[in-house]
Amino acid sequence: MRRISFWLLSTLTVLVLLFGYHTSLSSRMPTAAATPVISSTVSGSGSSGSSSSGSGSSGSSGSSGSSAATSSTVTGTVAQTEWGPVQVRLELTGGTIQQVDVLQYPNGNSRDAEINSYALPILVQETTDAQSANIDMVSGATVTSTGYLQSLQSALDQANL
Repeated sequence: MRRISFWLLSTLTVLVLLFGYHTSLSSRMPTAAATPVISSTVSGSGSSGSSSSGSGSSGSSGSSGSSAATSSTVTGTVAQTEWGPVQVRLELTGGTIQQVDVLQYPNGNSRDAEINSYALPILVQETTDAQSANIDMVSGATVTSTGYLQSLQSALDQANL
């Protein structure tokens, strides 16, 4: 009788713990940022050791060599991922990606924020380096990388690149 009581109580305890566990999905509240959160600007020189990551800089502050080139801003569609929306905006000058801004990204909990604070700057830098959507995904941020690539490709398609 004692073994049965112990088994029943331990089973009940495991079930309570299992159903009481809150995953990152249960507290997820995707929010859209009103201003670009992650951005990078391509500098005019060929080899720069650092990237600018201020959201207030415009593509006209760096000299790109051709003043007659047209500038445009293209916003990709919102890619809905299981962790939240991802959206990218590109600033182009003469068909060259000058700046990438990540307007929306999953940030509903601290784990999302941790992953994306690491992954998004890598994705942005690879985009400005490759000047295309032909970039690698970031290990550990597969969902965000997939959404980023979808929105990036949408923006490039709108810009006819």
